[in-house]
Amino acid sequence: MEHDVADERNVIILGSGPAGLTAALYAARANLQPLVLKGIDAGGQLMLTTDVENYPGFPDAILGPELMERMEKQAARFDAELLHQAASRVDLSSRPFAVWSGDEEWRARTLIVATGASARWLGVPGEDRLRGRGVSSCATCDGFFFRGQELVVVGGGDSAVEEATFLTRFATKVTIVHRRGELRASKIMQERAFANEKIEFVWDSTVQEILGNGSVSAARLRNVKTGALTDVAAGGVFVAIGHTPNTELFQGQLEMNQGYIAVREPTTRTSVEGVFAAGDVVDFTYRQAITAAGMGCQGAMDAERFLESTGH
Repeated sequence: MEHDVADERNVIILGSGPAGLTAALYAARANLQPLVLKGIDAGGQLMLTTDVENYPGFPDAILGPELMERMEKQAARFDAELLHQAASRVDLSSRPFAVWSGDEEWRARTLIVATGASARWLGVPGEDRLRGRGVSSCATCDGFFFRGQELVVVGGGDSAVEEATFLTRFATKVTIVHRRGELRASKIMQERAFANEKIEFVWDSTVQEILGNGSVSAARLRNVKTGALTDVAAGGVFVAIGHTPNTELFQGQLEMNQGYIAVREPTTRTSVEGVFAAGDVVDFTYRQAITAAGMGCQGAMDAERFLESTGH
């Protein structure tokens, strides 16, 4: 019986990064009156980014949080309903799908999953204890607090190099620790880092432990080739070793691909008819704001066509 009482929507969108908000914009403009559950980390990973220099249309760069705020306003202008809460459970076994946020319940004729991905942590002693006391995954959120200190950045991809480069604005020295002998980062990012006299590199090494009493004082590094341990003095350790897709809600309900939601290219269709997925929850190749936004647009158009084909 409860199936009748729940609030039924044409489209429910889970997530409010570039994918979710672009989907909301397109669905709203198609007159589908989408409901967006923004999630706990509203705005997604761009909330943890400073200057976004590679989003088309912003020649002078734009701050990540400001870009997300503009996207949200644009979706709201066309009658997308945005709620600052996260879906806690979904049932995709029959249509309309059931979506819960705590005690609240909705029905969705179509569902667009844009739940994104979250930063990975090292899982070493001291990390949990000192998180927020010098251990961070977000240079742009926390860099300011480390003026005049020496810092460590862990990772070898674009985000690690970007974090390190940003941190040189505040730190006296930034040491990039990478488990391999060369970076994975793009050439332009590598060149910037190698040219920056404040950035040093420790190759073929991993962090064994983060040391400190109440705040970070050093990182204990282990050379993967020799096994030798060295302590590098640091007031902060920034972890930039990649991301895990936010798919817990959909385990056992949607087909996955290496932990990401599988879609039927070139569409955003998932293994369940009427459920679409877009952005970093799907994409382990590009992971850019622009590709996420593009997929959000595809997701909304796919959902609209699906609703038309089922007579809504």
